[in-house]
Amino acid sequence: MSTAGLIAPEPRIGQRIRWAIGDSITLTRRSLLVWLRVPAFIVFTVVQPVMFVLLFRYVFGGAIHVGIPGGYVDYLMPGIIGQTAAFASIGTAIALAQELQRGVIDRFRSMPMTRSAVLAGRLTADAARMLVTILVILGVGYLVGFRFRNGAVPAVGMVLLSVTFGLTVCCVSAFIGLAIKDEESVQAFGLIWLFPLTFVSSAFVPIASMPGWLQTFANNQPVTLVINAMRALALGGPISPYLWKSLVWLAGILVVFGPLAVRAYKRAS
Repeated sequence: MSTAGLIAPEPRIGQRIRWAIGDSITLTRRSLLVWLRVPAFIVFTVVQPVMFVLLFRYVFGGAIHVGIPGGYVDYLMPGIIGQTAAFASIGTAIALAQELQRGVIDRFRSMPMTRSAVLAGRLTADAARMLVTILVILGVGYLVGFRFRNGAVPAVGMVLLSVTFGLTVCCVSAFIGLAIKDEESVQAFGLIWLFPLTFVSSAFVPIASMPGWLQTFANNQPVTLVINAMRALALGGPISPYLWKSLVWLAGILVVFGPLAVRAYKRAS
């Protein structure tokens, strides 16, 4: 008896894409439900950035002079948003490390689902989480005096750039979480490499106030370029010199760490 008629036909590319999108949406919803149901996630992603806004605005703001029309609060907010997008990526690394330790990713592999959906769903959920957090921070910023001074379209561009920046850092964090695998080690290492990049930048103080040997690094690292582009979009000033350099940096990071994250996911067990 011939078995040719019993072999299922190879699914078409369109069908595979629909399956991948459907699986990614399902895992995105799963990740968002975890975020909503675990209070610690909400505290880390929303309350902590709000505390940074209030502390820098009212505790340090009086001692930092920036010489722009809106004062320090207008200078501060793009930096806080960039820092928040970067720090939110720690949640990506920790969540993937937890799921590895608990065998969740192994169970996903045994299910009839698209392999790429695990990372795609996680990153999509993180993008949504970042967007909500950034909008909350902007609301708090408006309450303490921040104002967009360059129109609505550049303001939307600033928010989109911040989410893009956060997703790029999430790719790095995904690789870290899948490579290290231990939740506590991932959390410690995530802070170690993010703190220097965010604080040795133009996020909170003008780079001209730093020692000369430190200014070279601060002026040319990706966090500074992204935050300067965000600040120009929000407040006005030359945008393109910072924007194209920041996009080149982000594209380079994605080219390097995107494949590394996929490879670490395939090897993780």
